[in-house]
Amino acid sequence: MVGGVRFRYVETSALLAVRLENDAEAREAIRGEGIRFLSVLTLAEAYRRIIRTGATGHLSESQVRASQIWIRRFGQRCRVVNVTDEILARVRRRFPIEPIRTLDAIHLATIEAIGEDPLQVAVVTRDRRIADNARAMGYLVE
Repeated sequence: MVGGVRFRYVETSALLAVRLENDAEAREAIRGEGIRFLSVLTLAEAYRRIIRTGATGHLSESQVRASQIWIRRFGQRCRVVNVTDEILARVRRRFPIEPIRTLDAIHLATIEAIGEDPLQVAVVTRDRRIADNARAMGYLVE
């Protein structure tokens, strides 16, 4: 694939936009070309959000179970990046646009840890703070 996106980092907000809001734009961005990556943090955040949404009565128990299965299956189709010492070391340094929350910084550090040319990586997110920083770091944002 010359000159195109080869890698796609799926951040939690985009994944949940597909599942909870049926966001067609996020779905298309996630389905785009390239190898999909996500952080183990994405899976943890997504599961917690589904549980919280069920606990507040916005999802039935069967919808919670179906959503958890969907997230697990999605994760199985991606390369899942663990939160390593290298990623945590990167979190301790500044990002282009501060302040940035800790979990967002872990996502950004994970994107860098993939180690690919930023012009070949699309960051799929609905979080403005992550999007702004990813752009400032040279990544494509969808």
